[in-house]
Amino acid sequence: MYFVILLILLVVLILGPQWWVRHVLARNSTEDKRFPGTGGEFARHLLDRLTLGQVQVETTPAGQGDHYDPLSRCVRLTPQNIDGRSLTAVVTAAHEVGHAIQHAQGYGPFQWRMRLVKVAQVTERLGSFLLFAVPVLTLITKAPVAGVVLFLAAAVTLGIGLLVQLVTLPVEWDASFTRAMPLLAAGYLDKEQLPEAGRILRACSLTYVAASLAGLLNFWRWIRFLRH
Repeated sequence: MYFVILLILLVVLILGPQWWVRHVLARNSTEDKRFPGTGGEFARHLLDRLTLGQVQVETTPAGQGDHYDPLSRCVRLTPQNIDGRSLTAVVTAAHEVGHAIQHAQGYGPFQWRMRLVKVAQVTERLGSFLLFAVPVLTLITKAPVAGVVLFLAAAVTLGIGLLVQLVTLPVEWDASFTRAMPLLAAGYLDKEQLPEAGRILRACSLTYVAASLAGLLNFWRWIRFLRH
């Protein structure tokens, strides 16, 4: 009984942040005609105002969320945000512009995240390969120890990706509340909209962390699979 309760609490802790992020963003996605432009147009306006005209604004590829791509120097927004006139669209655009500002100013933690992300991409692919190789290697060698060693190596490589997301939370927080919020509060939003804008910015900051926590659930499934 206690194990079931603990498991439920664990699932809530892992999936709860992701649910909250989606709830906040969806709640503020209603079209608001008070906004003179779309999220994409607002991002373009802010970038031009901040003399970041070299940064492009595009629709994000399918399967990817709102993000700033430092390699191509591009703010990418989902279709509902680049074309929408909602509070979520406008605030999310400001958050991604915040990352463009970090990049342009050489913000140290942002530079470190760029390096860590490259490492994480390699280690995550390696970790996925090792997890698939565990049962095969164990069957071939007939040695459980080999499988255990390989599994531990896979756990470490996959864990690096999670660590990167947790370590880079301050970068997301800075983009939201040091860069985006002062811009939004400088006359772009009504005073009564600012508290909800703060919640959206908080959700934007936690998006990657929430996804990483959800990834822990997938890792737990792998553990159960390999034990059987």
